[in-house]
Amino acid sequence: MMKKQGILAPFLFIFPALTLLLLFSIIPIIVALIISFTDLSLAGLADWSRVHFIGWNNYKSVLTDTVFAKAIGNTLFYVIIGVPLVVAFSLAIAIMINFGRSAFFKLIRLVFYTPSITNTVAIAVVWSYLYNPSIGLFNFILAKFHMGPVPWLQDPTMAKISLIILAIWKAIGINMIIFLAALQGIPKEYYEAAEIDGANRWKQITKITIPLMSFSIFFVSVTTLIGWFQFFEEPLVMTKGGPLDGTTSVALFIYRNGFQYSKFGYAAAGSFILFISIIIVTAIQFKIQNRHEKQGM
Repeated sequence: MMKKQGILAPFLFIFPALTLLLLFSIIPIIVALIISFTDLSLAGLADWSRVHFIGWNNYKSVLTDTVFAKAIGNTLFYVIIGVPLVVAFSLAIAIMINFGRSAFFKLIRLVFYTPSITNTVAIAVVWSYLYNPSIGLFNFILAKFHMGPVPWLQDPTMAKISLIILAIWKAIGINMIIFLAALQGIPKEYYEAAEIDGANRWKQITKITIPLMSFSIFFVSVTTLIGWFQFFEEPLVMTKGGPLDGTTSVALFIYRNGFQYSKFGYAAAGSFILFISIIIVTAIQFKIQNRHEKQGM
């Protein structure tokens, strides 16, 4: 009897987490997959007899949709530029704070962490005013230096860059805390030995700090990449996907078709294309990380 209880104990501990995972992740994914093969709309929610199975038609339509193609290009632009900058800035600031000795660096930690716990919609509204072409603070500062106004949110390319700047500023804080935790786990004896050998601060960072933080860098890279593939709140609030769909992300495309146009089946197909893309990219990252670990061994 005691032996049986010992076997069941681990399952009892993970049962609540598995239940939540099943109810709020796995079942919704299965339901969304089924919906993606139907023409479910607002009318279908009121009368299920209007819902028809249409096979792969939604996927074919999404993949040939010019707006979806543009959304993919915009999302890749966000990912390729945003992810490396977030990881680099977060790591640099974490290292600066970790090696800083004065109380000023504690203030810096608070300054950079606060945006990550602030509501994204509120931040986006404030930054919309900062980016305003006529009364915005940024163009006002540029005018003081006798520079012309910048169309922060009016030009498609500039609008994407403007959203990236905001998203980087907001994302640094939480990743900085992760890096700080990893930095504080590195034994101080390594740095003391390096100082005895005559290594300066830069060599200590490049030869000790960064190599020993490879797993935390990998973790932050994966989570940041997934987050940027789902880039949504900033373009929704600040540009609504414009101008000319120049800032429409895949997540915003899915939201627009599902909740504005009530094309739930069509939106579900788009969400599964995004879902599969994230899985593929994440799997590639894991494969690259495993290869680096084997080479290090």
